[in-house]
Amino acid sequence: MENHGLEDLKLFGPVEEWPVGRLFGAASRLSGPIVWRIIERHGISPAGFFLLRLLIVEDGLRPGEVAKRLMVTPATVTSVVDTLERNGHVRRERSYRDRRGVMLLITDSGRRFLAEKSGPIGRDLSRLYDVVDEDDEAAVRRFLLRLIQKFENYSPDEEAKGDGA
Repeated sequence: MENHGLEDLKLFGPVEEWPVGRLFGAASRLSGPIVWRIIERHGISPAGFFLLRLLIVEDGLRPGEVAKRLMVTPATVTSVVDTLERNGHVRRERSYRDRRGVMLLITDSGRRFLAEKSGPIGRDLSRLYDVVDEDDEAAVRRFLLRLIQKFENYSPDEEAKGDGA
């Protein structure tokens, strides 16, 4: 197994014997840089690609809302929007409700870019994640949905239930 920035994977014994949580954590950490490279091959950063996809669905969002939805910092949104704006894919516009506020709008160029790149990026990502046997897909889907729900509902109070170690 190629090491993609994780410490020696064998430190915890054979990977096949790891608990599900550790396997999930390792897969999550390994996926990020690979997904990043796949999307960048298509001439855009992942944050830029997902920002455009967000605006195609809901145009006119404020930068702070974009940051929340993409789970990035407002500074990251500013930097990404600067690049997308330079490339003609988005524009900033003052909010008609609150002249101090700024809305992000996708341009025709951004729409064309997504129309051209979404299919190839989607196919590349599908090939990356095409590892689940059809018979196992329902179980994997249930696991991931439950895990996401647990993460979304997690509270610091749950930490108090542990042994404090």
